[in-house]
Amino acid sequence: MKTRAITGFFFIIVMIGSFLLGYQVFSAFYLLLSCFGLYEFYSLIKKDTASPNIIAGIISAVLLYSGIALLNYAGAFAAPAFNIHSAAYILLFLFVFGISLVFIMELFKISVAPFANIAFTIMGLVFVVVPFTFFHALAYINKDFSPHIPLGFLLMLWANDTGAYLVGMSMGRTKLFERHSPKKTWEGFIGGVVISAGVGYIISLYFPELDWKQWVSVGILISCFGTLGDLVESMFKRSINIKDSGTILPGHGGLLDRFDGLLMAAPIVYTYLYFVVNF
Repeated sequence: MKTRAITGFFFIIVMIGSFLLGYQVFSAFYLLLSCFGLYEFYSLIKKDTASPNIIAGIISAVLLYSGIALLNYAGAFAAPAFNIHSAAYILLFLFVFGISLVFIMELFKISVAPFANIAFTIMGLVFVVVPFTFFHALAYINKDFSPHIPLGFLLMLWANDTGAYLVGMSMGRTKLFERHSPKKTWEGFIGGVVISAGVGYIISLYFPELDWKQWVSVGILISCFGTLGDLVESMFKRSINIKDSGTILPGHGGLLDRFDGLLMAAPIVYTYLYFVVNF
């Protein structure tokens, strides 16, 4: 418990620092997290039956994330937008080549299941990296860079996890999805939704980028789809018979364990806010 508390404290400090040190640090930090998360995913798959192409996958991840990040910059920093757009399109073109490289390299490997290797390589990008690009894009939902929305996202995600745990432990009776997560209950899920929505309202008092109804709506979406992400990751771990996705965070497991809720919630929240803010 002591190790878990110390790790959690420093983890939160680093996360908050990534928001406060400017858009360059913010972008670089979540690029690193997405690459480490992707490596963790590939390492877990290699323990099972497939052999994803780690090098080609991570190169493709860097190109995809960086290309989309530059498109966000182009919308926020109008003066050099043409050059930024050009660089973004070059990176995204190279990303397409990187995906082709996955197929090409598999041709030269001796493997009993080449398409399983290809599928898991690409699935890692979809499952891990794409959600992080959506999360990064939350900072630019109003065009100008603002770390408040992604920071609020994480605060509500943590509030949901904490609320669901505390309510589930104290009054949880009805299993939510016992086959994949025996400890989760409907009572805990509802408690997480209520607490996350409440934190959303509190955030609206300090972060004016969205009004209170939008913040509360985002909190509810995070609770619903964050819980779904948690269940999906539990299903994934049970399918390969492991307890934690890694050991990079002592007492907490791996990066995928810490960001499983983000993987499903970030694309949904971005889509919701994109239409709410722009239409």
